[in-house]
Amino acid sequence: MAAYTYRFDFDVRYCGRSDVAGPAGCIDMAKRQQQALPDILEALAREGVNLAARWVPRGVAEMEKQAQLAAREIQNYRERRQEVAARTPRKARLLWLLPLPLIPATLIALAGGEFITFLANAAAYGLFLGGALLARRGFQQEVSQKQQRYQTAARFPFKTAAGLATGLATALTAWGGVGHDPAVALAFGIGAFAAFVLLYGLDPRRRSSVVEVSHANADRVAEALQQAEQKIFAIDQARAKINQFEMDQRLKRITALARDILAEIARDPRDLRRARKFLTTYLDGAQRVIAGYAKAHVDGHATTLEENFRRILVTIEQVFEQQYQRLLENDLHELDVQMEVLETQLKREGLD
Repeated sequence: MAAYTYRFDFDVRYCGRSDVAGPAGCIDMAKRQQQALPDILEALAREGVNLAARWVPRGVAEMEKQAQLAAREIQNYRERRQEVAARTPRKARLLWLLPLPLIPATLIALAGGEFITFLANAAAYGLFLGGALLARRGFQQEVSQKQQRYQTAARFPFKTAAGLATGLATALTAWGGVGHDPAVALAFGIGAFAAFVLLYGLDPRRRSSVVEVSHANADRVAEALQQAEQKIFAIDQARAKINQFEMDQRLKRITALARDILAEIARDPRDLRRARKFLTTYLDGAQRVIAGYAKAHVDGHATTLEENFRRILVTIEQVFEQQYQRLLENDLHELDVQMEVLETQLKREGLD
């Protein structure tokens, strides 16, 4: 392009000089300039295409990355909102609004000297509030129980107690506050309890993976299993960030095997001693490796680690399967050997 500009300046500077060129020469130069213009435009177009070829894919890739990050943030926000909503559902607010009419009714009964009605309304109001508090505690327990699979005993049935308190409060209001017969008041109470069950349900049944309380260290075993379950849950969260079908399926098998191992320990807490290294060292290392790869995958830097990560997942799956089988067989020595071999491979691959 600079050559064309220089030639154009030269022609303009010397076209009018008689010692350089006559009119015919100027006409010839003008023609050459007209012929050079398409070449200049073609060069500019070609340069623009080259620039677009270099920068447009980068811009598109960056836009896609930003869109994925934004979508992930939106999804995380929705999950947090769902968790908060699950802890205290909107329909649970009805339990706090239900006893409000009892406030003026109680005051009117007190002002009118109706002592029995006053006591009945006040007691019913307290039962309604107690039921609302119990229900709130039950909702929170139900959410936390989804992530706490291992316990030494059944939990208190807060939601069931809340339903009974609501039914009793309704029956007391119908009998002492309104003046219905005891049979009618009882029917109102049963109806209120049935409505509570239909709206909110009862407490979920106790999970099968409960640590045997006959073991001397049942509480310690349950705590260790719960910590291990949190690591498995973290692996599940990391798996959701890795958009690769092969990795996703392998990680699902790994977490399923890990939970089978924990269930076996819960069934026989004596296995905790044989699996202590698995719980405190290896499972933690696997969780850190998988979480690190998921972060690199999100950042777009996981290409160089993909093959190493695939080999590590294959090894992890094999060792988890062997861990489970050897827990059943109580083969402690071979288990320790496999753990040492796997730790060595983690260090060698540079993923630990």
